[in-house]
Amino acid sequence: MALTSYYLMLICSLLLSISSSIGQTSFQPKALLLPVTKDSTTLQYITQIGQRTPLVPIKLTIHLGGQTLWVDCEDGYVSSTYRPARCGSAQCTLAKVNTCGDCNTTPRIGCSNNACYNTPENPFIKTLYDGGEITEDVLSIQYTDRSNPGKFVKIPSFIFTCVPTFLTDGLASGVKGTVGLGRNRIALPSQLAEIFSFPRKFAICLSSSTKSSGVIIFGDGPYMMLPNIDISKNLIFTPLITNPFGTGSVPFLNESSSEYFIGVKSIRVNGKPVPINKKLLSIDKRGNGGTKISTGSPYTILESSIYDAVTKAFVQELSNVTRVAAVAPFETCFSSKNIGSTRAVPAIDLVLQSKQVYWRIFGSNSMVEVSPDVICLGFVNGGIKPTTSIVIGGYQLEDNLLQFDLPRSTLGFSSSLLFRQITCANFNFTSKA
Repeated sequence: MALTSYYLMLICSLLLSISSSIGQTSFQPKALLLPVTKDSTTLQYITQIGQRTPLVPIKLTIHLGGQTLWVDCEDGYVSSTYRPARCGSAQCTLAKVNTCGDCNTTPRIGCSNNACYNTPENPFIKTLYDGGEITEDVLSIQYTDRSNPGKFVKIPSFIFTCVPTFLTDGLASGVKGTVGLGRNRIALPSQLAEIFSFPRKFAICLSSSTKSSGVIIFGDGPYMMLPNIDISKNLIFTPLITNPFGTGSVPFLNESSSEYFIGVKSIRVNGKPVPINKKLLSIDKRGNGGTKISTGSPYTILESSIYDAVTKAFVQELSNVTRVAAVAPFETCFSSKNIGSTRAVPAIDLVLQSKQVYWRIFGSNSMVEVSPDVICLGFVNGGIKPTTSIVIGGYQLEDNLLQFDLPRSTLGFSSSLLFRQITCANFNFTSKA
């Protein structure tokens, strides 16, 4: 079901929950879900939640490595249950904030006296805001039995961050903030797990379609897709690596990164090793290098020398296909007349802790059709000395299941589900509520 239909269902459920206070105390779900749709203009991944009193449906962009759920509180935020976190409170401690004080103008929602503040990020415009007010309010999210959605549950005191309107620049139309799914304690996965006492795990399955929804499920598997297939079976597991430095738009904040890094050791194209500087694949003492997974970039970004080596190897393996002019943001493009199917292009392997453990990127996730006659390698040149050497972007995540196990610090991944005749749009959004 598309996100528009979900939006209508959300409005109806929110209206019902005002009077019935669904799930505030007695109901303890084992899993919760968010439907996610790809915005055709920005290529961002969009979801909706219910927030405030009275409840209002809010559109938010997914930020996989984000520290917090942040919302524009400057533009029409009205709620009788809004509560700023006070200096020295448990909420401020949980958020690990370093700034506490009074509003420098007339106090209002998002700028309170004796309140604590953090530094939310908009990764799409590479901007941080150092005056985000830590706040609590009602949040409503949908229960799932991991096969279908159920009723909405209401959380009376969910910690989030209030920001001014300017931080929403660059977000998709109508979006009021971002949902942070990062590794810290006030990100959505950790708060939901703490509130409802289920495992601190979540899974994302992003649809490649702009018309059909993918899904994020908070809690453990199994994760069922139509026709009654558990897509969490046969996952490949690799450690998640902690980067000791912040890696957002302004790196080297005084805490470890909330983003998700994995240990890529080498790269293969069509099964053949690609000669690259392997020092770039490790995180150095300043937090530079390594490989992270991000929805903040629509396509995978490679450090310049890695990009050159991978594209050279890829072109050699497609020597019988005609090269054509570059189409921004891509530099390596081909005539699609010589490629019958994306399955015919060489696979790209991100080799992990051993040669037998790798994330295989097939043509459906590596090739982007930019016109009826032109198809491009969907990787972007990240230039010299970027903060992170490899950023696995959204396009390469689509129709792959990724499960993040935070206590064990492991990532489970499926590689493309298409070879199992499944897409991430196969979740059954028919409600059982």
